[in-house]
Amino acid sequence: MLPVARKPIVQYVVEELAANGIKQVLFVTGRNKSSIENHFDLDPELERVLTGANKHDLLEEIGIQDSGIHYLYTRQRMQRGLGDAILCGENFAGEEPFVVALGDSILGLNAESRTVARMMDLFESRGASCVIAVEEVPNEETMHYGVIEPADLNGESMRVVNLVEKPKPSQAPSNLAIAGRYIFSPLIFDLIRGVQPDHRGEIQLTDAIQRLCEEGRRVLAVKLPAAEKRYDIGNFPSYFETFVEFALADPLYGAAFRERLGKMLAASDVRTAGA
Repeated sequence: MLPVARKPIVQYVVEELAANGIKQVLFVTGRNKSSIENHFDLDPELERVLTGANKHDLLEEIGIQDSGIHYLYTRQRMQRGLGDAILCGENFAGEEPFVVALGDSILGLNAESRTVARMMDLFESRGASCVIAVEEVPNEETMHYGVIEPADLNGESMRVVNLVEKPKPSQAPSNLAIAGRYIFSPLIFDLIRGVQPDHRGEIQLTDAIQRLCEEGRRVLAVKLPAAEKRYDIGNFPSYFETFVEFALADPLYGAAFRERLGKMLAASDVRTAGA
């Protein structure tokens, strides 16, 4: 629920999925996360108040509540890593392929991204067991991500033959980092169950995907286009940059914020020079 400009991060993620044709969303949450459920509930009283106050811009912001998406919720009782969180969605997925979207990543400015739709098309057309969104990162930053080893580096989609979780730059098989969006066949659930917890007690999803590769299953990756930058909200520097970039692009308040920010920076430069 951390805000970026005028919306919580989770709303950008849901809006992205809705724009890519997703009709059902399961939130895997933890303790004290009921605010997410409240946010996506219909609130006729709030709508009445905003309408009476002529706050049409705010009405548009909460429009995702009545978007036709079916919201479901489940809880991960213990924080045991991403693999375990995905296991919580097994009954939801059933025998159908499903999308996983991490809540600490926004694809594209204002979540304007068609990457998930392209991933779904590739999953179906190539008979894949898994499709992963990846992005190019500086070599020195590979230690912060899961990194793929592609069979080749040509084109925007590629076969994945290996994955490494947070490799040192000297040991990274590429600079293509997993970008927080996946599509899986239900095969992944049994493979996750076979993964041993790491030294922190977490079940790493990359280990399960690696087993898909070892079994000869078709694991593919789609590279994010330049226009669909991934905004990582998982650390403060990136969060601050994301908030400022989204605020500057705001159609109602961006221009005024840009002017105010310029004055703040100019004043800061003056103080620094005076020191």
